[in-house]
Amino acid sequence: MQQARGKFVYAKVASQSNHKQIKEALDLLVMAGLVIPVTHTAANGLSLGAESNSKKRNMLLLDTGISQRLLGLNIADIMLEDDFNVINKGAIAEQFTGLELLKSGSCYRQESLYFWHREAKSSNAEVDYVTPKGQQIVPIKVKSGKSGAMRSMHLFIEEKKRYSVSGFPWKIMLPTKK
Repeated sequence: MQQARGKFVYAKVASQSNHKQIKEALDLLVMAGLVIPVTHTAANGLSLGAESNSKKRNMLLLDTGISQRLLGLNIADIMLEDDFNVINKGAIAEQFTGLELLKSGSCYRQESLYFWHREAKSSNAEVDYVTPKGQQIVPIKVKSGKSGAMRSMHLFIEEKKRYSVSGFPWKIMLPTKK
């Protein structure tokens, strides 16, 4: 859960384990379906997996409830809050969105999740999910707060302008009580 947002880095997992041990353990968790990889793609066309880079991955846990428990969040407290504002809100929103994207796919084939990160030097632009919809690539940027300029989303659309994104981009926000 220490790497709930962003690229998964083996060196940050455990100092007493080596890279090979961590990779094997993570591969087993992925094969068991307990951890779901979100793989980087250049998103220049369909299929998204054609230009993916398995060395650049974000990881999702199988269930948001398990994630919340590992983060020490009590769902009863969250449900009674007037303003749900915790430091992990963005990570929870991204995980929820990724799991919902998987659930909305076909139950007959294993779906893969992809994200886009701009490859330019000193660039920090990232779109949380890119998913195929017909012959289009749909970018999804998850925002957990009220503000956010969506600069990464606009940069993605500008760079990939040959795609029609009518009706998109989607902006997903967690509701806050007033």
